[in-house]
Amino acid sequence: MDFAFTPKQVALQQWVRQIAEEKIAPIAEEADESPTVHAGLMAILANEGLLKYCVPEEYGGVGVRVMDLCIIREELARVSCQADTNFIMQGLGSYPITLGGTDEQKAKYLPPIARGESIAAFALTEPHAGSDVISMKTEAKLDGDDWVLNGQKKFISQAGDASTYTVFAQTEPGQGSRGISVFVVEAGTPGFDDSKRMDLMAAHPTGEPKWVDCHVPQANLLGERGRGLRLAMGTLDTFRTTVAAAAIGMAQAAYEASIEYAKNRQMFGQNLSDFQATQFKLADMAVSLDAARLLAQRAAWLKDSGQESVIKEASFAKLFGTEAATRIIHEAVQIHGGAGLERGNRVERLYREVRALTIYEGTSEIQRETIARQILKD
Repeated sequence: MDFAFTPKQVALQQWVRQIAEEKIAPIAEEADESPTVHAGLMAILANEGLLKYCVPEEYGGVGVRVMDLCIIREELARVSCQADTNFIMQGLGSYPITLGGTDEQKAKYLPPIARGESIAAFALTEPHAGSDVISMKTEAKLDGDDWVLNGQKKFISQAGDASTYTVFAQTEPGQGSRGISVFVVEAGTPGFDDSKRMDLMAAHPTGEPKWVDCHVPQANLLGERGRGLRLAMGTLDTFRTTVAAAAIGMAQAAYEASIEYAKNRQMFGQNLSDFQATQFKLADMAVSLDAARLLAQRAAWLKDSGQESVIKEASFAKLFGTEAATRIIHEAVQIHGGAGLERGNRVERLYREVRALTIYEGTSEIQRETIARQILKD
């Protein structure tokens, strides 16, 4: 559906591609192998104004539109996975504030996020509560004028580098989906420790923040008490489609690298691209890329057009896009042969990086369950 882009969207795509290729690509390998937020990379995103796409216009942004986010994520992920992560976490970490915050909360927290002065984090997942959000153990109890938080999160992107955390906690134990609230917690708050990092198969700025008798002012509660899950789901439903876009960008990079390698690799007196087996792999990669892109763009267009729910369409995009990218990058390594296993090779890094995408923001299994519920309800 590239042909359906508006002139403004075409210009956005070309602009982000230029930034990615000219400014981000030279530091991409260094940044993508860093377990912490790369300061130089974040500075580029901030200085170029890309972070403004994660924040509403009235608070220093340009507005949050899913198609714009998809365009940006695809172009960034095609060059650097950390650039993509740094960009989208500003949106994911701040969107509960956009959805449920008071005017005062939005005015305080959103402009610095749009300028890149404040790094945002979305603290939902726990050691034993990933897909099963309701089983989270982190609690917040009201004590006078403060909420007191106790608990631990895990797999929190940008933890340790972030200054603004949106933290989900049980405030009404036993109330299920109506028992979770969300708070803004600032780094450095007494009782809050975000120093523990995680070492993943592909370098990623992620950690395990914890709260021990951490006092948070009542003014830091976002939205209504006990309605935090609604803010979490509203945030994920908005951003889920963009995960597919990031996967497409990664797969596009692997596809381009495979074509280039196949055209220049000599085997048995001919190019690797002359073999039918290679041609079939490239053909399947191209078809999967196009199909994934169309699904993502459809879901984004429907969301931006005001369709009340895109749960099914976003799950289509996330499921197919991430699994297609995984297959494409797998085949890219196969085409590269031994060269594809070598550290420093782009497809080797993509092979490690893409694996997380079928897991975070709803596993493939959860996407299938969601899709099944939607089609059986129709």
